[in-house]
Amino acid sequence: MFIQLSDNALINAYQKALQLNLEKDFIILLEKELKNRGVNLKEINKKVE
Repeated sequence: MFIQLSDNALINAYQKALQLNLEKDFIILLEKELKNRGVNLKEINKKVE
């Protein structure tokens, strides 16, 4: 679904979605794609907090 986005762009979108408190379903969709790419969500979440 997010094939055309680089990992970095996807991470930025995820961080922004969290900051803006966007729809939970959208955030879950981003999380699933990040996990599929092997990105460590725990590290990303530390940077957002």
